[in-house]
Formats: sequence, C-alpha cells, structure tokens
Amino acid sequence: DWQVRGLLRIIQHYVSEFCIPMPTESNPTQLDTRGLMCPEPVMLLHNAVRDIATGDYLKVLATDPSTQRDIPRFCGFLGHELVEQGEGEGEYWYLIRKGG
Repeated sequence: DWQVRGLLRIIQHYVSEFCIPMPTESNPTQLDTRGLMCPEPVMLLHNAVRDIATGDYLKVLATDPSTQRDIPRFCGFLGHELVEQGEGEGEYWYLIRKGG
C-alpha cells in the first residue's frame, strides 16, 4: 500500500513537472491582440491556430471593432468553431475551437 502511494506521488510529480496541460474550453490558450488594428489580429490568430492541436481552444482578446466581422469570417472560412464571442468595456473576446 505504501509502495503504491509512493509510486502515485512520483507519477504526479512527473506529470505536473513535465507535461503541458491541454487547452480546454475552461482553460484555453490565450491570444492578446488588444491595441492592434486590422489586419494584425487575424494574422496573429492565423499563426496561433497553427500552434494548437485540432479540438483545442483558443481565446482571443481584441480592441479592434473590425474583429467582430473578421474573426467569425476567419473561423467560417477555415472550418474552426466560434464557440462564443462577447464584448464589454471596449474590448472583444472570442472563444475558438480548432477544426480539423
């Protein structure tokens, strides 16, 4: 019993030390494009999507109002799911799930 607990502690340490958590809907990778103007937010989004796995989530923060048009079109054109979007206090946010 004590050997099993010891082995579990070693495994937990290894996982927390060496494994990167997968982006989930509740803990997405974040891309901050606040302060940038068109076309920079979408260009950075295009690069960020390449760096995550299919099915992973990406949250984009922006201040450029044109992202309200550009990001949904980007997702539709490239087959990514725009899970949620919102705005408040002059900022916009988008939760995207990478498509296959």
